[in-house]
Amino acid sequence: MTTGDDDAYARGLWVDTTLADALRAAARETPDRIVLVDGNVRVDCASLYANAHRLAASLAARMAPGSVVSFMLPNWHEAAVVYHAATLAGMVVNPILPSLRDRELRFILTDAQARMILVPNVFRSHDYAAMLSRVTAAMDDAPEVVVVRGEPGPHTAYDDLVTAPMGECPDHLDPDAVRMIMYTSGTTGRPKGVLHSHNSLHALIRQLRDHWRIDHGSRFLVPSPIAHIGGSIYAFECPLLAGSTAVLMDRWDAATAVDLMTAESITHMAGATPFLERLLAAAEAADTRLPDLEVFICGGAGVPPSLIRRATAYFEQAAVSRVYGSTEVPVTTVGALDDADSAADTDGRPGIAGVRLVDGEIRARGPQMLVGYRHPEDAADAFDDNGFFRTGDLGRWEGDCLVVTGRAKDLIIRNGENISPKEVEDVLVGHLGIAEVAVVGLPDDRTGERACAVIVPVDGRGPDVSELRDFLKASGMATFKVPEQVAIWPELPKNDAGKVLKHAIRATLSAG
Repeated sequence: MTTGDDDAYARGLWVDTTLADALRAAARETPDRIVLVDGNVRVDCASLYANAHRLAASLAARMAPGSVVSFMLPNWHEAAVVYHAATLAGMVVNPILPSLRDRELRFILTDAQARMILVPNVFRSHDYAAMLSRVTAAMDDAPEVVVVRGEPGPHTAYDDLVTAPMGECPDHLDPDAVRMIMYTSGTTGRPKGVLHSHNSLHALIRQLRDHWRIDHGSRFLVPSPIAHIGGSIYAFECPLLAGSTAVLMDRWDAATAVDLMTAESITHMAGATPFLERLLAAAEAADTRLPDLEVFICGGAGVPPSLIRRATAYFEQAAVSRVYGSTEVPVTTVGALDDADSAADTDGRPGIAGVRLVDGEIRARGPQMLVGYRHPEDAADAFDDNGFFRTGDLGRWEGDCLVVTGRAKDLIIRNGENISPKEVEDVLVGHLGIAEVAVVGLPDDRTGERACAVIVPVDGRGPDVSELRDFLKASGMATFKVPEQVAIWPELPKNDAGKVLKHAIRATLSAG
């Protein structure tokens, strides 16, 4: 099964305009339409354009077109202003997960050559302003740090940025130019910078509009991080390109989500397995079937068919479906919203992407595909001779639907977050009590997967979970990457070449 993308322009998936043009048109034609809700703040098209244009002019006075503007913000309305401002100014936007810490942040800012980063002062008790002081002090060519909502300390205040001298923004942007760089965990331990263009994201939104029943008046609840490809498109792209409204949540709480979905007449939501599990439980506890909900899209690791069936039965007006995709080829399959059995038992049909299986490996190519990596060498083995992205995931066909059966890539997906085991292992081997270590993912009913560190200790005892957590946090690693389980083994299983056999480790742990 293949779908060519040579005719993407002819099919209207690629166009000669950009999101900047869509924002200007929306401000002119529907100025009062609400595109974003953030608590008590309701943002209409006119004010979004006015605020974004003012910030864009400030960015243009500070840096050249094509410069990278990073932001490490929660799901706040200011993030939308930054995203659109960077677009209007012809910059490359770089969303960064707020859950990352010093080590990962320094790598991304250095690798992307960011010229500016916007962060909160404090969020969830973490002092971002202080973290950025530490990180930038260790960099040779540090970006300007801008603090949103709070005292800036030694950094630039967001309010000062938007009143700074103005520069000239470009009148026209190349729709095929890179406009986003988003880092994703790989199997090498070094995050890869995935590059998307205006048109690759436009094609993605066209696909969602056509397959997920999105139209003017659709309302998305967005609790997924806006630094993920999913959260970013629901919060920033769909409101302008598909006519929807995004209702943001910066802290996920299922009971609060049920109240918000009722009050805001939410029609659409997408998220990893834990979001659906907890939303269903909270709705049952509140004795509501969320009658406005039309579509729930569930992706990530470990989506149980039974969960999809339960949610479909309970949310009587909604289509609930599994989907499959990656940052490189977002929404590779669009689900099977018209077939409840296929929606539960498979990962759905391909949409605009062509999908093929080669020796069981899923490969995909389409107009929503990345245009490259930050480092060309990362693409060396990423594509086959026909230009198909080699996902590293394994699958099979069930009729015209794809079933993802496992991962050749050694990634752990916990609560929708990608964790590179090698990245964690590379730090843990520096622990004085660890001789060898292998980190593997195990099925978990609550989080999809959990990380287990299998340790060969130096002295027979080895560190426990608490000691590992302290060690990894001291190294600057994000908390969500810390293993929840530790197993002490006398040795790791290996093949004749000395390669650790992680499948054997997982089998033993699962059986025990």
